Amino acid sequence: MNCTNVTDGSLCLLQKVLIGAVLTVLIVVTVCGNVMVCLAVYLSRRLRNLTNCFIVSLAFTDLLLGLLVLPFSALYEITSHEWLLNVAFCNVYVSLDVMLCTASILNLFVISLDRYYAITAPLRYSTVVTPLRVVVALILIWVVSLMVSFLPISFGWNTNDTTIQNQNQLNGKQECKLEVNATYVLVDGLLTFYLPLIIMCITYYRIFKIAREQAKRINHSNCCKTARTMLPTVKEHKATVTLAAVMGAFIICWFPYFTVFTYRGVTGAVCDPLLTVVLWLGYANSALNPILYAVLNRDFRTAYQRLLKCQQIRPDARETSLSYEMRDKTCSLMTNVYENKHLETHTMNGKANSINSASLEKNQNPPCDISSSAILPICQSLCLAKVLPKRNVWIPVFEQSTGSGQNIEQHSAPHTVISTVFS
Repeated sequence: MNCTNVTDGSLCLLQKVLIGAVLTVLIVVTVCGNVMVCLAVYLSRRLRNLTNCFIVSLAFTDLLLGLLVLPFSALYEITSHEWLLNVAFCNVYVSLDVMLCTASILNLFVISLDRYYAITAPLRYSTVVTPLRVVVALILIWVVSLMVSFLPISFGWNTNDTTIQNQNQLNGKQECKLEVNATYVLVDGLLTFYLPLIIMCITYYRIFKIAREQAKRINHSNCCKTARTMLPTVKEHKATVTLAAVMGAFIICWFPYFTVFTYRGVTGAVCDPLLTVVLWLGYANSALNPILYAVLNRDFRTAYQRLLKCQQIRPDARETSLSYEMRDKTCSLMTNVYENKHLETHTMNGKANSINSASLEKNQNPPCDISSSAILPICQSLCLAKVLPKRNVWIPVFEQSTGSGQNIEQHSAPHTVISTVFS
């Protein structure tokens, strides 16, 4: 739009101010949100696990996008698509843009695979998702991102005439944009968006389906007929909201861009304002990621609250104290139950025994479907967990109690699956 008179000039200036304000807010939210994710994991020991390695990688990628790409993209929009900086830096900027957006999408893809394995194989998760495999996955993310950004742009593989882009001025104005051909958009689109999108839809659908089935199984079981039976329903609702938010945001932010991107590469024509809108819609996903993948997690919310209140994060201090207290109470309760059961079984003489037996019969209502022979080992494991809180002492106990890995999965998986992803 040309500012030919005062009225048009004011309107043009107003448009630039509004665009600059909106883009600045988006950049600030992107940078601050992803910085908080990185700080939360760095300062909280509770958040330092393999799953959060992918969350940190995603946050770091989006942070780099907010620092190295978005400010120059905003400046390019405000100046009506005229590149005011060094021409040599133009292709570096475009390559960084493609690389970081690709890495962000691939991080989301790997997170979906990580959650899928945590759901479908909760007891084998630690053997499937190992530190070495996490490192390999992160390396592959950046290798693929480099292969579709710096490599083709540096050699001109993305242009129709195989020349390096942005080397000439158009109408006396230096532009700085990504040029594409049909081969590049098809390879890049399939490899970095369409295939990951299909796999993500399948994995998240199966995650939700498994969580829903297990929630129904818990609700219809005869175990623990208390107010706690409402918990799986609440978890199921939370799972629905979370999965809808995750997939909805990803599709809304990136699907329009890659649709226009593919159409532009195949036909060679697209409206510049439309391309600008869908591009910034994709950028907005980097601002939403800290909310969708961090704020929806209880541990991240706690860390965020302490960061915002300028409190020192002392991981697990309060939670460990509460955990010890609960373990003490549970251990004491289960010990009493075991002793009463032992007394009932081996002491059958006298009036006192009859009273004890009647009292036990009246009060004893096992909280779950676990054999009495398993009570003492579980109690011992609870007491041991107080001394060794970071050791997983539950699996050996259930192996001893049930005698088969299949039974273990049936007893523990329903609770593990829902809480693993959505708590």
